[in-house]
Amino acid sequence: MAAYPGLMQFQQLVYFVAVAETRHFTRAAERVHVSQPSLSQQIRALERELGAELFSRARGNIALTDAGEALLPLARRILADADTARHEVQELARLRRGRVRLGATPSLCTGLLPDVLRAFHDLYPGIRLFVEEGGSHDLVRELARGALDLALVVLPLPTPSPALTTVRLLQEDLVVVSSAADPAPRRPVRIADLQGRPMVMFRHGYDLRELTVAACRAEGFEPSFTVEGGEMDAVLGFVRAGLGVAVVPSMVAARAGRDLRVTALAPPGLRRTIALAHRSDVAPPRAARELQRVLLRSTVGAEDRPVGG
Repeated sequence: MAAYPGLMQFQQLVYFVAVAETRHFTRAAERVHVSQPSLSQQIRALERELGAELFSRARGNIALTDAGEALLPLARRILADADTARHEVQELARLRRGRVRLGATPSLCTGLLPDVLRAFHDLYPGIRLFVEEGGSHDLVRELARGALDLALVVLPLPTPSPALTTVRLLQEDLVVVSSAADPAPRRPVRIADLQGRPMVMFRHGYDLRELTVAACRAEGFEPSFTVEGGEMDAVLGFVRAGLGVAVVPSMVAARAGRDLRVTALAPPGLRRTIALAHRSDVAPPRAARELQRVLLRSTVGAEDRPVGG
């Protein structure tokens, strides 16, 4: 590595900027907490190193010379970059411990989050993860009151809020799951084909419930429920038992196991938009921003993955 004898010192730039801004050696020394003689000595050393006077000291008035004017913006930029670097390193060091409070809809906890949280935990094993399940409406309320750092929600939000910032992650296909013993032919089905078929339906508050019911009504019929009110795992269990079919996200279906049949919906099908939300007025903590980065990286290309047949 090349040596740079006589290279200006970082602290000399701190002293130089202090004098340039106060236009007074004594006040500059007080600002940077050194004696005035020490500060003056370092300024003279800097001038010798640069081969130019930085200040005009005529009759006690301190003014920047042309060389000083040229150096000032550069020195400020160097100090700012150093401050940024120090802050970033300290923030990364803090990721050895801490917490992230993440909200997510139940289907995302089942489908998307296991792999994402595993990847995040591998990177930052000291960060504790707190996950709260709920519908998008409840998660938005928890974000607004500061109980969550981030939330995975389904767009559009039930009550759009300018106090929230949302980052779109992906669009996900919805599919129909049925018992492995389902005698229906293995071909894509239309929403209209679900008319009269027994269905297993999620509890109120699930975004999937509202979406599925709205799609059925758009086709001119009310869905026929054999069982309703369950959480995601319960709904899949009821479907396995042959109590009916259910409309679920493709990522959930991919984890459902071989004892369920997964059938795509015929075009135009049903899709939902997943987004990551946080408060607009408060920057998420560094650990939460790192989780956001992992989420964004993990979901790149996710909507292009094939749906099981």
